[in-house]
Order: sequence, then C-alpha cells, then structure tokens
Amino acid sequence: MEMLAIGSPTISLRTSTSCNALLRELQQIWNDIGESEADKDRMLLELERECLEVYRRKVEEAANAKARLNQSVAAKEAELATLMATLGELNIHSLTQTEKKAPSLKEKLASVTPLVEDLRTKKEERMKQFADIKAQIEKISGEISGYNTLNNSLMSSLTLEEQDLTLRKLNEYQTHLRTLQKEKSDRLHKVFDYVNEVHSLCGVLGLDFGKTVSDVHPSLHEGNQEQSTNISNSTLEGLEQAIVRLKLERKARIQKLKDIVASLFELWNLMDSPKEEKNTFSRITSILASSESEIIEPGVLSTEMIEQASAEVERLTKLKASRMKELVMKRRSELEEICKMTHIEPDTSTAAEKSNALIDSGLVDPSELLANIEAQIVKAKEEAMSRKEVMDRIDRWLSACEEENWLEEYNLDSNRYNAGRGAHINLKRAERARVTISKIPAMVDNLINKTLAWEDEKKVSFLYDGVRLVSILQDYKLARQQREEEKKRCRDQKKLQDLLLTEKEAMYGSKPSPRRTNSFRKPNGYRANGNGSMTPTPRRNSVGGATPELLTPRSYSGRQNGYFKEMRRLSTAPLNFVAISKEDTMSFASVCDSEPGSPPHC
Repeated sequence: MEMLAIGSPTISLRTSTSCNALLRELQQIWNDIGESEADKDRMLLELERECLEVYRRKVEEAANAKARLNQSVAAKEAELATLMATLGELNIHSLTQTEKKAPSLKEKLASVTPLVEDLRTKKEERMKQFADIKAQIEKISGEISGYNTLNNSLMSSLTLEEQDLTLRKLNEYQTHLRTLQKEKSDRLHKVFDYVNEVHSLCGVLGLDFGKTVSDVHPSLHEGNQEQSTNISNSTLEGLEQAIVRLKLERKARIQKLKDIVASLFELWNLMDSPKEEKNTFSRITSILASSESEIIEPGVLSTEMIEQASAEVERLTKLKASRMKELVMKRRSELEEICKMTHIEPDTSTAAEKSNALIDSGLVDPSELLANIEAQIVKAKEEAMSRKEVMDRIDRWLSACEEENWLEEYNLDSNRYNAGRGAHINLKRAERARVTISKIPAMVDNLINKTLAWEDEKKVSFLYDGVRLVSILQDYKLARQQREEEKKRCRDQKKLQDLLLTEKEAMYGSKPSPRRTNSFRKPNGYRANGNGSMTPTPRRNSVGGATPELLTPRSYSGRQNGYFKEMRRLSTAPLNFVAISKEDTMSFASVCDSEPGSPPHC
C-alpha cells in the first residue's frame, strides 16, 4: 500500500487517509466475518495487485498522452519553423522566451499553437498576394508576348511560391510586376500613338480605318470590345509597317494631286475660268503650298477627290482644244499690250495674222504656239523689269518736255497777266515749269549715261519703239541746241530792227506806229488743268525762223519708224532787213516781241 503515497503531498495525504480508513473498515468487516489471517493476507495481496494494475494502466495512459503531447508540440514547432522559414519570420527570441516560460508540454502546446495559427493566417494572405501578382504577371506577360509562350524561368519561379513566401521574394515579384506594368503602359502609349497616326492617315487618304487596323490585329478595332488591346511586338511591327505603307501612299497621292493641280491652274489661267468654278476645288488647291505633315484635312487625298480633279483636267483639256485659237489671239494681245506699255517691239514670229494662218493651215500645234507666246510674255516682263529705271527717267523727261510746251503756249498768251480766274495758279505753274525746264539738259545727259550703262550691262541696244533711245536723245539735244541758237539769232535780229527803227525816227522824225496786232498768231485755245484753272493748250508755232521741232520718244512712237523720217521744219527763209518798211518792221516786232524773262518766239 506504499504506492498510495505517490503524488502531491496534499493528494497523497488525502488518499492515504481515505485508504487507511477503508482498510480499517475492511479489516473490521473481515474480523466480524471471521476471516482467517491467511485469507486476509491473500485478499490484501489481490487488492494490492488490482491497485497496481490500475496505476500501471493509468501510467501507460499518461505516457501515451505525454507522447502524443510531445508529438503535437514537435509538429507545431516544426510547422512553426517551416512557416517562419517560408514567411521569413526569424523571431527566434520570442520563441525561446516562450519555451522558458512554459516547462510543461501542454503549456508549450498552448503557447506554440497561437503562433502557428497566426503564421498560417499570414501565409494564406501572403499566398493570396503571390497569387494575385502571379495572375497579373501572367496576364501582362501574355499581352506582351502575344499569348504565345511565357518565360520558362518565370513560370518555374512562380511554381515555387509555396517554398518561398518571404517579403523579399514578394518585393521581387512586385518589382517585376511594376516593370511589366511600365512596359505595358509604354507599349499601350506606343500602340495608341500608332493607331492615332493610322487613323489620321486613313482619314486623309479616305481609307477604311477599321479594316486597316484589323488587318494588323483584331483587338485594335474599337468594335472589338471583348478582347484587350494587343501590345505584342508583332502588333507594333505591324502598325509600323502599316504607317510606312500609308505614308508612301500619301506621298504618291500628294505628288499626283500636285501634278493635277498644276495642270488645273494652267488651264484655269488659259481658259479664264470663273472664280466660282475654281472655288469648287479650293480644298485640293491648298496642297501646293503645304508640306506632307500639314495636309491633315479628311478626304483631301481620297481617290474620289483625285478622280474628280482628273475629270476636271480632262474636261478643261477638251475645252482648251476647241478654244485654243481664241487663247492664242488673247495671249498675243496681252503680249502686244505689255510691249506697248514698255515701248518694246513685239516678236513678229507670233503676230496675229501669222498665228491665224499657221493654226488654220494645221502646220503648227496651237499648244506649241501658245507656249511660244507665253515664253515671249515672260521674256517681255523680264525685260520690262530691267528697263524700269530707264523708263522712269524717260517719263520724267517727257513730263518736263510737256511743261516746256505748256510754258511756250502760256508765254504766247497776251492775256496771261490779266487778273482773271485762275491767273495766279498759272503764274505759279509757270515758275515751277521754268525750274523744271532748266533741269532738262542735265536730265537728258543723265538719261543718256544711264542708257549707255544699261547697254553695256545687257550687251544690247536700248530700243524705244524700235529706235535706239540714245539716238533719239542725241537728236533731241541737237535739235534743242539748234532751237536755242535760232532763238538767239531772232533776238539779235530784233535788236538790229529796233536800232534801225530808232535811226529812221531820228532821221525822218517819229510818227505814230501802227497798232500792234496778233495777226500772225493763232488764237490760243485753253484746257483745264488739274487745279480747275484754264491753261493754254499745246500747239506748234509755224511763224518765225528755222526752228526744228524737238522730237521726243512720244513723237517718234507716233510715226512709223520716225527716226528715219526727216525732222519737220518750219519756214527757213531769211529776213531782208533792208527792204522792210517801218510798218512791216512794227508788225514783225509785234510777232517777235515777248515778255521779259520769257524765251523769244520768232
């Protein structure tokens, strides 16, 4: 019965007390029954054997429970270690402290179990994170690769997620995912840029945008919403090739349309097409001055637009053939007008009569004749530009000559000093005219020098209506010199006449002189000048000595080859001063008389 003493002191004492009391009670019962000592000893041995069996069974049960607890604790600790290794949780310090604080198995199990449960939860969350990242990586990789083949190393690494769920590994996958996302974003932007460029080019060329991008990949068309946009290398290459093809097509159409538009402009100019007819093609005519990148208007390079412009060129070409003769005559008139304005002799090879005869005979293609006239027009315009400076000087000289003619007519007017309407205006104009006339000799010399310089530069003669300008100017200088000499001779004759008259009066006495008349003068006409006053109209004076007419380029141009005509002269008969009577002398003096400061008119 010594085994009853095993256990805690309190339990052992209580058990021992109870057993002793029961044993005493059993012995008392045995005594009352009258059991022998041998039977008592036998029964006590049996009782002790039964107690030992119970204790032995309980010990075995406790040992089994301990083994199971040890196994559970070891499994939990192994799982804990595995989870910690998988998740990268290296919290050994806390685990050691737990083991020190929990010496019993149940306490160890109780302390390890929450840690395991917590790590299990964390593992599940971590695996969800890995699964989500894996799905995204697989999806983006498939989009980039075109769902053909994934990277084998990537796939093998993804299958090892359960063995390595550390934050380091998670960060690696997140970094890889961000790299793929950035690459996807860049590819998407590139695809969208390519698609937009294809859309713009298709719009300009009038092509079907949906069909064009669908030929590259069906996912690029907006109508295909169930499939995500493909961003693989093959798609990018396909879009690049499509853009290259469209740009080549755009370049070819632009060149074709420019040729057509150039023909249109040429035909419009030839046919004098109305503005409304030209406005119909205003969309395509603007491309002549535009670069390829500036042509963005939808449909401007479509086949329909090109066909429409080609049809217009064909229509105008047929109309041009029927109106070619009229166009040739019109262009020849323009050439003659340009030559007339610039005083250039037009080319006689395309004269109107000759051109008509050539066209009617069929010996010359009207287009070639028209092109020849066009070339002559261009040449005439170029020559007019080169002659402009000399022509401006000619205009100033001719204007000065007109002022000189006006002043001569004005000086012949006996009523020019009357206080009539506009007389002060004519006086001011006369003063300005005298200043201008005084500059004529220098003006002519400068013009001759300028003309000679032009001839030296161009290596040709400067012709004015077929006559060399230098010859006209030299003739003008000679005629002007002769006229000045004639005026001087006339003034000397008048002085001699006055001297003879004075001597006759001193010898025979004076008598009233006849009334001076203007019988030798033509009545002066008047014309309104720019200020509204009446001024004498230019006229030639046919009375007096031999004064040659001053021929200017305008007087040459009014004659047929006037340079080879004789200059028209006035009367050249000399005056016989001895035979002139006093009355005749007075009449002659009245003709030759002029106002002080004005040139004599004989």
